[in-house]
Amino acid sequence: MATIVTMPRLSDTMTEGTVAAWLKKVGDKISEGDILAEIETDKATMEFESFNEGTLLYIGIPEGETAPVDSLLAIIGNEGEDVTALIAGGSAAPAAAESTPVVTDTKTAETPTATPSADLPKGVIVVTMPRLSDTMTEGTVATWLKKVGDKIIEGDILAEIETDKATMEFESFNEGTLLFIGIQEGNTAPVDSLLAIIGPAGTDISGIAENYKAGGATPTATAKEEVKSTSSSEATEVIETVSDGKRILASPLAKKIASDKGIQLTQVKGTGENGRIVKSDIENFTPATAAAPSPTASKAPETAKTEAPKVFVPAGEVFTEEIKNSQMRKIIAKRLAESLFTAPHYNLVIEVTMDEAMQSRTVINSIPDTKVSFNDMVIKACALALKKHPKINSQWKEDAIIINHHVNIGVAVAVEDGLVVPVLRFTDAMSLSQIGSSVRDLAGRAKNKKLLPTEMEGSTFTVSNLGMFGITEFNSIINQPNSAILSVGAIVEKPVVKNGQIVVGNTMMLSLACDHRTIDGATGAQFLQTLKQYIENPVTMLA
Repeated sequence: MATIVTMPRLSDTMTEGTVAAWLKKVGDKISEGDILAEIETDKATMEFESFNEGTLLYIGIPEGETAPVDSLLAIIGNEGEDVTALIAGGSAAPAAAESTPVVTDTKTAETPTATPSADLPKGVIVVTMPRLSDTMTEGTVATWLKKVGDKIIEGDILAEIETDKATMEFESFNEGTLLFIGIQEGNTAPVDSLLAIIGPAGTDISGIAENYKAGGATPTATAKEEVKSTSSSEATEVIETVSDGKRILASPLAKKIASDKGIQLTQVKGTGENGRIVKSDIENFTPATAAAPSPTASKAPETAKTEAPKVFVPAGEVFTEEIKNSQMRKIIAKRLAESLFTAPHYNLVIEVTMDEAMQSRTVINSIPDTKVSFNDMVIKACALALKKHPKINSQWKEDAIIINHHVNIGVAVAVEDGLVVPVLRFTDAMSLSQIGSSVRDLAGRAKNKKLLPTEMEGSTFTVSNLGMFGITEFNSIINQPNSAILSVGAIVEKPVVKNGQIVVGNTMMLSLACDHRTIDGATGAQFLQTLKQYIENPVTMLA
């Protein structure tokens, strides 16, 4: 008997999903555990597994199309079975076999399922601007690594694409010759705009670029499906380059689990097809194999850009310089303006005595191979205080306030083009040394534009520290959708009163910016009191 499979709800906030790629086609035999498709949610692209056996009789949502949760996705049954009635009433049918995303060793949609239409020359592939992050609406081509006429091999890096969060390498999953470049270096274009055309050398592609409509409409529907499959595959497959030139492939779920556990993919041996790292590889990984440092981290100094020469300014003349806004700078401006003008901010300031913290840090760092900063101690104290005051760990929605009982702290990091906020997941469960090593790793890769979008998503609270620049006190703008952000100033040596005596002490100013829609003044003050207790008496963080 035929079974209806509906669009699953793959995240708590998901209301609709997009089929990024079908890994099976009508007529294929389906076994329990086979990956049917890759579904793009509001948070990530996940592999969708079948819990049924039979033949794939019908596909209800083509590649690249979006549909609400519980819409008819596919029908699985016996070969030759009549499913006309199910298709007619499929949208209302129950989700008989709604599945959960599971990573297996199936290779990620490297071969498009759609065949090119007759309107496109044989073998020609249209490549569009991919969506490389959940908030990305347009991208900038930072650098083309190939030029028109170059031979392209599957796995070659075509270009570096600058998104609103990072600059990422864009890999080709097709072979042929680069026939056309649609977006020149430094230019910005919306997602799904014509990026390039790949095909056999000498192929006549006249008219393809002109007929390509803005917004992602290709000359034919089948070509659109093929392009969508290509771009989404390139965007969701996690690829890292190591010193010997080999690539590391990992499924999206394996990458997410590795990020949550702080595991470097360069240290994991993949058991999937072509050495692809899958979920079980991460779960079975033992730290004993992680003796060597990450090769990507050691390469950071090599990729550092040389300082640009200073502009000559004529004396006594009016002279201005125009610097084009990067994609990151545009998004920072947009997000911060939205936050400041939509969330009613107020700030609470408290002074913290740091003498005990300084002594504790000295003792901790006396342990070999241990390096903990004051910022790490503040992050740990915040994580524990948030568990006691969950209303601070919240976010505003028009119809409800969401209380997060998990603690994911974002750490603001200044980079060349602006500011990024990598996230420490489940911070309350991390030790001080784990926080320290994770922050150093994330900050280093942020400055070299090697962070993945998934590593900058999901924060529930943010810490911003300008103390290293000598700033004693400042107020930050809330990092939406968080409800609060803590600003950390410098430690200052000054006269303080202890036991009725004026003595020399060390203090630090903390400023908490709150969203008054979710956090009342008394609630914020209680959080700061708890935070002050933890920082002034670090031993209490062990209780």
